[in-house]
Amino acid sequence: MTDSQPYGTYAPTGIVARIARRTQTLDEHSWRGRRMAMLLRRIAISLLRGRPLDVERYGARMRLHPYNNNCEKKVLFTPQFFDSEERALLKARLSDDAVFLDVGANIGAYTLFVAGFTGPRARILAVEPQPDVFDRLIYNIGQNPFGTVKAIACAVADRAGELTLFIDPRNRGESSVKIVGTHKSAAIRVPSVTLLSLCRSEGIERIDAIKLDVEGAEDLILEPFLREAPESLRPTLLIVENGTDQWQLDLPGLLEGYGYRRIAQTRLNLVFERVG
Repeated sequence: MTDSQPYGTYAPTGIVARIARRTQTLDEHSWRGRRMAMLLRRIAISLLRGRPLDVERYGARMRLHPYNNNCEKKVLFTPQFFDSEERALLKARLSDDAVFLDVGANIGAYTLFVAGFTGPRARILAVEPQPDVFDRLIYNIGQNPFGTVKAIACAVADRAGELTLFIDPRNRGESSVKIVGTHKSAAIRVPSVTLLSLCRSEGIERIDAIKLDVEGAEDLILEPFLREAPESLRPTLLIVENGTDQWQLDLPGLLEGYGYRRIAQTRLNLVFERVG
């Protein structure tokens, strides 16, 4: 379970605080800046000795555990490096009453970022299947006054029921319903829903944007959804982790057939926009 101590218990102090301030000033486009960030991050993590840190990132309070989750490491020490182009697109495209689905929400970086700049009329679903990561997500949501976020503990897949989730102990953000790496040393059973059934059960009638990060299973989720969902449910903006080497079908081609065009390719993701 996530530490239930009040937010602020683990505020950065001393050398760790100085490192966290310094790494946030480094240039994400500079090789030297990235190397310096990695070095300073390793020093800070060794000094923390397993403790989390309570910080504000993207306008939201978060408790971050920078040990076995690359997302938490980046958001804590180099938030400017974390999907900056994707976040800029979301901020430019989403209105204050946006409907946003964060599938594979991890500890809530995207969720809280969107909640922070939209408004009380927004609706945000954060879906995360790993029980301990979900606990961290719930804690982070609870430290903020947004009131627009609902967290759901399940996997989104091509079928409803229960499935096996393979856990990557080195990077919890790479745990997957598919064995896509060589470090999956544990497996757990988790409930699963389809994307369409999730929307129906939550009464969602439109989707302004989806972030879909499920470690190579994005095609398995989107193909039946696009085939079966009404046109009104097709998201306007779609951020998909680039799993080209793992997908079983040509996902960009599939999306093009449903009226999407690719508007960006970043280091980790593909971004599509619905035309018309």
